Amino acid sequence: MDCDQNPVALGAYLDDELPPNDAEILRAHIGCCPKCAAEIADLVRLKRVLHTARGHFTPTAEFRRAIEQQIRRPHTRSRRRQLIPAFVLAAAVLLIAIASTQFLHRRDDFAEIADLHVNALASANPVDVVSTDRHTVKPWFQGKIPFSFNVPEFAGSEFTLLGGRVVYFQQRPGAQLIVAVRQHKISVLIFQDAPELDQAFEFQTGAKHRKNFNIETWQSQGLRFFVVGDADASAIGKLSQSLKSANE
Repeated sequence: MDCDQNPVALGAYLDDELPPNDAEILRAHIGCCPKCAAEIADLVRLKRVLHTARGHFTPTAEFRRAIEQQIRRPHTRSRRRQLIPAFVLAAAVLLIAIASTQFLHRRDDFAEIADLHVNALASANPVDVVSTDRHTVKPWFQGKIPFSFNVPEFAGSEFTLLGGRVVYFQQRPGAQLIVAVRQHKISVLIFQDAPELDQAFEFQTGAKHRKNFNIETWQSQGLRFFVVGDADASAIGKLSQSLKSANE
């Protein structure tokens, strides 16, 4: 079946630029449209590649100093004087971009966490180990990631464990659990904590709303946890509390 969904809307959805009602409608559409799900997965992969490449080409301090010296250097030739305004403008734009890199980097890191969640749900195989049994899922990660963690007991609760898979964030291997609550799916992402990982985010503990998702994060026992999904903040909070209790 063909789909006439506007590709621009898919990009706007990933960039959190759609009104809440439109985002909710498109999210439901992606869940039942293989074509749009594949397109979203491709966009997520492209964003991650660009995000990684950007870090490899950040201007150095020496380059910034060279630009500043060129701006301050006196010019006597008329031809050079004609070039000064354009050169100064280009340098100013570059320096502004450099100054804003840290802020944008932090926002993009939260976006990448949300993209990991979207990518899993858009995939034909969102988990590598399919099981509702925590005693099956936890051992599966042994030897695949350099740390261990505890999975809460969900029996008798509103949550259902669907499985898990290995993911990478900032070139670090981690665990992603997919948990269902009512009609929603929530991702639990776990990585080894590190100072540079903490500094990548504008807040290190607590709950926020990002890219049409609720996200809660915290650190415990040398691990960094993220819980992200389109479920309401109350459900995200309850699941987070279960994970905190299991990993104290």
